[in-house]
Amino acid sequence: MLERLRSHLSADGFARAQAEEMQDAVGAPAVGGWEDYARSWNDLAPDRFMADGGRYRRRRYGVFEAAPGRLVRQPHQPHYQSRDYNSLNGGVERWFEPITEVVAASPVTEQVVGLCLDVFGSRRPDPGYPWRLEMHQFRIEARPGEAGQPTPEGAHRDGVDWVLVMLVARENIAAGVTNIFDPQGRSLGAFTLTQPMDAVFIDDARVFHGVTAVEPADPVRPAYRDVLVATFRRS
Repeated sequence: MLERLRSHLSADGFARAQAEEMQDAVGAPAVGGWEDYARSWNDLAPDRFMADGGRYRRRRYGVFEAAPGRLVRQPHQPHYQSRDYNSLNGGVERWFEPITEVVAASPVTEQVVGLCLDVFGSRRPDPGYPWRLEMHQFRIEARPGEAGQPTPEGAHRDGVDWVLVMLVARENIAAGVTNIFDPQGRSLGAFTLTQPMDAVFIDDARVFHGVTAVEPADPVRPAYRDVLVATFRRS
């Protein structure tokens, strides 16, 4: 799996991993704790910084120093993106509720981050650890007449080196197609993360990514899409 991901990342600027591959890669102890890990997405806080006025996004956020075998949490701080990378919500310090210590110390977090370092670190002759890791828990909610926007800023780059997007849950959701584009706007791929732990690894310097709006499949039931987004850049 590692070599395939590295090869696709090198050739295409992104690489997909199916849930079964991710489970094998992170190992049985992490998989055994998955239900509790996924349940933590039920405790996210509303995102109060949506410039479009939307109330469809909940999230938590944390910053870490990451190196092979080492993950050190940093003091809580705001998330900041320039308007060059986020034309909708950029240009301001956004203070989100912190990721809980239980999630930060979870074997799932440790193993997923370790996998990312294995995949992304191979793309540099000298990775220059530690890397700055920004970890985001997102829930996008959809209601009748109010679609949820996983990427309300549209197709974008995050202004980092590498990005992991991993699906945690997909409940009563239609659409939510991930699209990858080259800098000229040409499509490089379109796919849907459907199973918990389906993931995509992205070279943020080379490609743009976005996700289509999500809508309830059944209008009378709760509808949401939960993902973990982890971004990495050299400190």
